[in-house]
Amino acid sequence: MAVRAVRGAVQLERDEAGHMEEQVGVLLTAVLERNGLATDDLISIWFTATPDLHSDFPAAAARRLGIVDVPLICAQELDIEGALPRVVRILAHVESDRPRADIAHVYLGAAAALRKDIAQ
Repeated sequence: MAVRAVRGAVQLERDEAGHMEEQVGVLLTAVLERNGLATDDLISIWFTATPDLHSDFPAAAARRLGIVDVPLICAQELDIEGALPRVVRILAHVESDRPRADIAHVYLGAAAALRKDIAQ
């Protein structure tokens, strides 16, 4: 079994804890489903949020989804002028038999513009 990295992002409509929980949950669920993963396949997840998000920790959504025994960490994304606002990004490390080229990176909604080269 190989260790693979899976990227993803979602842009929130507003900075509200319930909305963040919902959208990060949708993102994580899509990452798992599109890559044929179970929570037992997760090694760790890095979350970043743009500096305009203050309502909650993105990792809290993962805990509420039942991802409770996986190391999670949150960080603030760089504050770059002109960057897409209200974005939560993830970098998940997983165990998978899929070749690197078959990993599905998930960019939802307007966040698909961030990585048109790998967005699924």
